Amino acid sequence: MFNPFKRTAITKTIFFVIADVLSVAFSIWLAFLLRFDFNIPTLYIPLIYKMIGLTVIFVLPVFYFQKLYSFSWSYVSANELISLLKATTIVFIFLFIAIYISRYFPNFINFPRSTIFISYFLIFILCGAVRFYKRVYLRILGQNQSRAFGKERTLIIGAGDAGEQILRSIISSNRNHYYPIGFVDDNPMKKGVAIHGLKVLGKISDIPDVVKKYQIKQLIIALSSVGSKKIREAVELGKKSGVWKIKIAPPLSEVIGGEVSFKNLKNIEVEDLLGREQFVLDAKQIENFIKNRVVLITGAAGSIGSELSRQTAKFKPKLLLLLDQDETGIFNISRELEDNFSDLKVQKLVADITDKGKINKIFETFNPQIIFHAAAYKHVPLMEENADEAVKNNIFGTKNLTEAAVAYGTEEFIFISTDKAVNPTSVMGATKRVSEMICQIFNKNNKTKFISVRFGNVLNSRGSVIPIFKEQIRRGGPVEVTHPDMKRYFMLVSEACLLVMQAGAMGQGGEVFVLDMGKPIKILDLAREMIKLSGFKPDQDIAIVFTGIRSGEKLFEEMLTAEEGTVATQNQKIFIARLSDADPQLIENSLKELEKIIFEGDQNKIIRALKEIVPFYGK
Repeated sequence: MFNPFKRTAITKTIFFVIADVLSVAFSIWLAFLLRFDFNIPTLYIPLIYKMIGLTVIFVLPVFYFQKLYSFSWSYVSANELISLLKATTIVFIFLFIAIYISRYFPNFINFPRSTIFISYFLIFILCGAVRFYKRVYLRILGQNQSRAFGKERTLIIGAGDAGEQILRSIISSNRNHYYPIGFVDDNPMKKGVAIHGLKVLGKISDIPDVVKKYQIKQLIIALSSVGSKKIREAVELGKKSGVWKIKIAPPLSEVIGGEVSFKNLKNIEVEDLLGREQFVLDAKQIENFIKNRVVLITGAAGSIGSELSRQTAKFKPKLLLLLDQDETGIFNISRELEDNFSDLKVQKLVADITDKGKINKIFETFNPQIIFHAAAYKHVPLMEENADEAVKNNIFGTKNLTEAAVAYGTEEFIFISTDKAVNPTSVMGATKRVSEMICQIFNKNNKTKFISVRFGNVLNSRGSVIPIFKEQIRRGGPVEVTHPDMKRYFMLVSEACLLVMQAGAMGQGGEVFVLDMGKPIKILDLAREMIKLSGFKPDQDIAIVFTGIRSGEKLFEEMLTAEEGTVATQNQKIFIARLSDADPQLIENSLKELEKIIFEGDQNKIIRALKEIVPFYGK
């Protein structure tokens, strides 16, 4: 099938190959002209042609393997010029050795060696100029067209890596509506500094003055290394200054390829204001864990599973297996990954984890080495009404997967648990605690390492409170909060998934890892923040009403029981819960009894059986 993008890439490569050959020829000829004051002795003419031919032979493969033909020169920066310098140096090391040992240059004793060094600098300058011209041209063109087409005057909040990358991408493209004016940044070392010709005009607290002085119409928040407090300050100051068009850049860790552009910008959301402080990630440890291995993600169409899929893809697994019952969700996430990761091998699996035969067939066919088990029924009130389905899926679905993992030699099994497994008051929480116990038991006397990871609510996940509040605000209210004192731990989905992968990479088997969730957030405060973010006043434009705590819910969620406690790990955001050992025989007998009961459909019997396994359930 015809692919215009592939054809464009080939054309661009051919252009640069021809340009490099011409640059090499001109540079070497000019080097000899400079060396001999523009009067080259006749005896050196054959040497010039030989040197050009030999240099071209080295330049093309070295430049290719240094990826000097494969990245976008619209965004060329110091990193690319370093790659060019490195490649040119390698070429001339080879060239010098070849000239020295080869009979191709029999008169090396009389060879003008200074021409080699002059050629080195000229080739670097000319090949760099060929690549840099597009950025210079686009910058000049972009500045002119910004004025001509009336793009909106934009202030960038944050003059760090993210802010620089966003400005660079805006300058390099005409297909945007931003006319950047400058930056604001709280780093005193950056005051007055110019980045791509635009100055840092002040601090974040100066936003109102800068907006008024420069007639700013839009803000771009590029604060990738600060917490939500600064982001909230910037948003509030922008709105007080009359600027309602506010975009935010995602953290660099979330961006494919590690570079952010104006195309990654999104509208400010409540999770950006309530997000936690930045955390340190050992990316190398995760890469060593994931790279070139077969990874299975269950529940891959869900909020956690789909983000785990995106994050796993960045670390280059040998094969990524995406499993879920939701065929539309699997189609969507697999297509997204295939579009963004051209070298990634993805296998789409539509299956039910309670189907033991199908699960065993999948393991037999693909032999997954790592499993992230995120498939679960998670809605607390709904599972109170359907306890049998919660037990079938969350407990026996997990049991099917653990048995298959052991049978087919899976190396590591990471179970996604929840804070609701601690002193559970709900069927959902109890089923998750039983699954933790199953993982503990299967970890003993097996080569497969079983690890559980607990965390709280994920901001903006499907069925969570944020999408519900958004819809209620869209309808004009009221926004329904269960209780004025209801509190929950929240995490960003990307942060949760990266920490899960970090925990998996550091796990030795048998641990229940607990993620540091920060401070719990009052649901009432969350509702008020979302109403304000939508441009309304809480309790004036949009009413807030209290509906009462639902069945199975708590006012507060805990991450540990009183008996457990934690042990620190090498990552300050990850702890290990001290759990008492589960009794394998007791669990096995209880599960056999539970398996009989669920097919009777008696909710009360199911809950009594769960209480036999989980002593703190309902207490």
